[in-house]
Amino acid sequence: MSWPSSAALGLAAALACTLAATAAEFGRPASPEEIRLWDIDVRPDGRGLPEGRGSVARGSQVFEENCAACHGESGQGGIADRLAGGNGSLASDHPVKTVGSFWPYATTLFDYVRRAMPYPAPQTLSDDDTYAVVAYLLNLNGIVPADATLDRASLPAIRMPNRDGFVPDREFITIHNSRQSSASKP
Repeated sequence: MSWPSSAALGLAAALACTLAATAAEFGRPASPEEIRLWDIDVRPDGRGLPEGRGSVARGSQVFEENCAACHGESGQGGIADRLAGGNGSLASDHPVKTVGSFWPYATTLFDYVRRAMPYPAPQTLSDDDTYAVVAYLLNLNGIVPADATLDRASLPAIRMPNRDGFVPDREFITIHNSRQSSASKP
């Protein structure tokens, strides 16, 4: 019988200590303020959208200053994903997935831009500028007119062209339906 290496013994000791530790030994509960800073998700129905508003015209300026270097002029031709065009291409041999052809909810676009853009400085756009960029992108895709101004009331009302293109897995539908029926029972 051979003795385990010191590295293996150290790993086993660390694992044993980790398993025996309680949550309190690893940190503290987050404060309401800390939770508020991270709780920025926006749901498809618009829950979570902040106050603010933004126009297509302002969005064009914000896009030029923060987005065009990666996504190209008018959302096409840059080094990053194409954002405009592709309408009717999803069923083809060469689908073009853009904001207008692929995304199912305008609110999801807002959530993504707010949380992840602009690269490499995510979460630096104001809520007003995020609404404006979203308005501009939706206009580039022919979804809203050039004089549109979006806010937390108007954004969820936008029906994206591919809204019905996403079908949940049967497993999700089963889980969702069972949760709804158990929640409605007295």
